[in-house]
Amino acid sequence: MASLLTGQHVLIVEDEAIVAILLEDIVEEIGCTIVGPVSKVAHALAALEADRVDAAILDVNLAGEWSYPIADALAARGVPYMFVTGYGEAGIEAAYRRQPVVQKPFTRASLERALESLISPPA
Repeated sequence: MASLLTGQHVLIVEDEAIVAILLEDIVEEIGCTIVGPVSKVAHALAALEADRVDAAILDVNLAGEWSYPIADALAARGVPYMFVTGYGEAGIEAAYRRQPVVQKPFTRASLERALESLISPPA
């Protein structure tokens, strides 16, 4: 099923360098093109303006800055996104809990499944 993801441009927003590298490696391995990674809200918003983004992976807390403005900008553009966070679903503001959440630490399989569910057309 990874072929569903081939060529998709995925924005990675993560402030922990080692996690960003891991996300980048996994997302590239499953056939996507990486946008970023970026670690600040302003940089993510700039990437949305400058680059093609088909889906996004957002950490919730970026060194004390919430990623919700990025989520709002993605939603306004109709770009699907998911959260990857150590907080779990309960740590996400209620308005954003409909989005997929992958709990840190994550596996390649859990990340790939969540990304496929974002990008795949509904059955």
